[in-house]
Amino acid sequence: MPDSSLTMRDAFISELMQFAKDNKDILFISNDFGAPSLDRFRKELSEQYINAGISEQNMLSAATGLAMSGKRVFIYSIASFITTRSYEQMKLDICIHKVPVTFIAVGACYAYPQDGPTHHATEDIAIMRALSGMQVYSPSDAFSAQKLVTVSLGSEGPTYLRLDKGLWPHLERTDYSDANGLSVLKEGSDVGIIATGIMCHRAMEVAEVLGKKGQSCRVIDLWKLKPLQTSALTSAISGLSMLVSLEEHCLNGGLGSLIAEFILDNDIPIRLKRIGIPDEKLYTYGIRQTLHSEIGLDVESLVQTISSFMETV
Repeated sequence: MPDSSLTMRDAFISELMQFAKDNKDILFISNDFGAPSLDRFRKELSEQYINAGISEQNMLSAATGLAMSGKRVFIYSIASFITTRSYEQMKLDICIHKVPVTFIAVGACYAYPQDGPTHHATEDIAIMRALSGMQVYSPSDAFSAQKLVTVSLGSEGPTYLRLDKGLWPHLERTDYSDANGLSVLKEGSDVGIIATGIMCHRAMEVAEVLGKKGQSCRVIDLWKLKPLQTSALTSAISGLSMLVSLEEHCLNGGLGSLIAEFILDNDIPIRLKRIGIPDEKLYTYGIRQTLHSEIGLDVESLVQTISSFMETV
């Protein structure tokens, strides 16, 4: 059983350390942050650790040069900071040169809830998947985050990992193949819920409640958002006539938009209901539970929304 006592961040960095001990070309850059696993990396592999200070744009430009010199660079920062503050460098330095830099972006969406919009990464999926060549991953637990170490080390281009901050239980899955980019967490035939990140846990809760109401719900964890593995996704939603996308992210350009594009581009006869953060609720404050209740991401609201969707013709 995978260790659920680790955060996604600590599981990833601890696993990366094992590779870094044998590969001196692996470099870790952070902008003045600390974490249990990060502190161990800094202490045990000091020659492979760089503190760039509060300078995200410079950090990306430096990472580009190091990567072009043959180094395998991993950047650690808060998700809202590394994406929006340095988007130009993402495009012009990282993506245009197609360098294999991995972004360990901690604090997906409301992971820093009471810090408000400055710390909420509510648009990162939309803006990161717009970048040419950028791979985007959104794991749901420590186990899946840990598995992304080998994936990122094998990548020939830039990789963005959006990690949540807290502790999350392990989600049982029979497959975790990068070639598929998704896992079917629960079988069902009446409706499908496709989620990403920590909302996979919420999807499982909702599916349980719907099951008690006699509604069979399939739950899909889409953890590889770009490039989308279309064959695997087509297979995962096969036989369904109704699909719900569930995300803790703005509706504009996020998971729901991604799935809508996929359905349209591939002429798939399925009805889609997108559930996420509405535009008018994007900039707000409060603990995560309160925010979820306000925007309809709590279990009760989701059960009602999905049940109503299933009743429409």
